[in-house]
Amino acid sequence: MVSEGDASAPVAAAEGRKPRHKGKHDKPKPWDDDPNIDHWKIEEFDPSWNEGGMLEVTSFSTLFPQYRGKSPHPTHPSALSWFLPRSAIDWFCLVVKKYLQEAWPIVKGALKEFGVACELNLVVEGSMTVSTTRKTKDPYIIIKANELIKLLSRSVPAPQEIKILNGEMSCAIIKIGSIIRNKERFVKRRERLLGPNLSTLRAIEILTGCYILVQGNTAAAMGYWKGLKQVVRVVEDCIKNVKHPVYHIKELLIKRELAKNPALAHESWDKFLPKFKKKNVKQKKPLTKEKKQYTPFPPPQQPSKIDLELESGEYFMSDKKKSAKEWQEKLEKQSQKAEENKRKREAAFVHPNEDIATPYESAKSIINNGEIADMAKSLKKKAKEFRKNEEQENGSAHVQEQEAVERCMHVSAIDQENSVRRGDDILIFVMIPTVISYDACQVPGTDEDSAVISDDTLRIRD
Repeated sequence: MVSEGDASAPVAAAEGRKPRHKGKHDKPKPWDDDPNIDHWKIEEFDPSWNEGGMLEVTSFSTLFPQYRGKSPHPTHPSALSWFLPRSAIDWFCLVVKKYLQEAWPIVKGALKEFGVACELNLVVEGSMTVSTTRKTKDPYIIIKANELIKLLSRSVPAPQEIKILNGEMSCAIIKIGSIIRNKERFVKRRERLLGPNLSTLRAIEILTGCYILVQGNTAAAMGYWKGLKQVVRVVEDCIKNVKHPVYHIKELLIKRELAKNPALAHESWDKFLPKFKKKNVKQKKPLTKEKKQYTPFPPPQQPSKIDLELESGEYFMSDKKKSAKEWQEKLEKQSQKAEENKRKREAAFVHPNEDIATPYESAKSIINNGEIADMAKSLKKKAKEFRKNEEQENGSAHVQEQEAVERCMHVSAIDQENSVRRGDDILIFVMIPTVISYDACQVPGTDEDSAVISDDTLRIRD
């Protein structure tokens, strides 16, 4: 956006007068456009700039977090007394007391170099206090000391936290406990940030150049501002389930390789970075309404209930006839419903359609195959052989008996074919090598040329 003074500058220069600035101090400085000056560089403090020291005392105090226990003094019970016995609370507070007493000499020695006093109170309040003295030269060192005791309360090791006193080092304490309500889901996402054997956390530390410690409901990070900005983004995206830390690690790796190329210093890196999209998230379908065809005329009026009654003639019927008609329609619906239910019940008892061959169809298939014809030929052949044998043995005395047998066989074959066509049982005659007398044959229905053998037949059913 161009200000009024900047817009009037070319006009004033053309008229030969000085450009007018709206603000009192809004004037170009000679060092604004100097390429040899780095405006973002933080210069180290020189004690000669403040030889007189601090006139007023500035102090900051930090209490111990609840999850680490408070003072073991009996007049100040611990916050863990709701779910731990008194003996466990005392033991836990003693461990915390021992940890602070071991780390406090290192902290006290580091702050003494900058003229800052520190006090550890484990009896009354259970707090850590830092304050300025007459020997303090740097006015901003008290802010650094406040950050130091905050990191100490987050269990950051003392050799690591004293690095915050350097001018270029900064810290960020990210509160991740209030981002999500579900405790189980929060623990799961916090483990996702750490990774197996802290591998994910170590990869983020190497790529950002920051020290990260995740404990409880907070995540403490130490480093330069550029790296801290990346760490905050990675941690918040992981807890909010926006993006997995592995995807952030891939982006940071690509950015580190692109930063080595000076030709890409003033270009956008978006085309080189991967774009990850969630595949399992269901997106809402856009609500699209079909646009109706425009007509200048209003839609036709729908018939009312009275119009429908006038059309059917029901409007002029009496109340008695109307009730009778309604009752009749109700009975018709009931009868239709009853028939439908009956049909459904009877459908369960219907025999399924199966391909079962009847005796007639099976006999017909046998005839078509020519098995009966072959059987008749074989029987005739056996009869001729038997006749020749009998003629040779008995001579011409038994010629009449053999002729009677042949006639019986002929009649039986005819009856058998007729019975097969009717679907009756099939009778197959087997000749027995014995002499059958003519008197043993009985002809049903006739006096001659037919006989039925009762004992020498084999009945075969389909």
